[in-house]
Amino acid sequence: MKLIHALQDNSDPNSLVSRFRRARSRRVVELIQAVHAERGAVRIIDLGGEAEYWRLFELDLLKSHRVHITLINPGGTGDVWDADLFDEIDADACALPQYADNSFDLMHSNSVIEHVGDWVRMEAFAAECRRLAPRYYVQTPYFWFPIEPHFSAPFFHWRSEQSRARALMRRAHGFSPRAADVGAAMRDVQHARLLDKTQFRFLYPDAVHHDEKVGPLTKSLIAVRASGPA
Repeated sequence: MKLIHALQDNSDPNSLVSRFRRARSRRVVELIQAVHAERGAVRIIDLGGEAEYWRLFELDLLKSHRVHITLINPGGTGDVWDADLFDEIDADACALPQYADNSFDLMHSNSVIEHVGDWVRMEAFAAECRRLAPRYYVQTPYFWFPIEPHFSAPFFHWRSEQSRARALMRRAHGFSPRAADVGAAMRDVQHARLLDKTQFRFLYPDAVHHDEKVGPLTKSLIAVRASGPA
């Protein structure tokens, strides 16, 4: 389990998850370049994102392409490292009526939709993703990959909620500490709801879908809508 957790440590630039993030970033760079070629600047809204994630990208590229990133998180994260590059907004990414349709050039979301709540909230989140910008990039872990990325345990997410809660009450799993009681355990269990391909493609029907692979196995799902406004 410790080995799995180490492979998923996004603070380690050599971990498996960091290498995957760098590979994914190439798709985002292509979208940034396409927007910049059209508009001369790039307004990005990052739903559920953190400023630290954007250190994956060369600062010179972000600055030269006049990128500005609006981070949306309930309560904020407080990790903004460049006040000119980022705005941080305290808001629910499932409901953003303060922004009109296509208020941004690119909507970005990395490993967030699985955390927003039940299916109704996932649909609301996906609708905001598709509404806020003509282009979008969304990534989420895949339900049928055998290692659960949040709890760093093989097959963990295929067990019942009750079984997972009991396991968390016995000991820590991955990024989740040992739960003090069943209430805390259930909150952790229900905080991550992984999607399969049918669900993900339903939520993002106008995207091109990509599978992120580990050998023959799909690890993550990626949806990209790359076309600009007509």
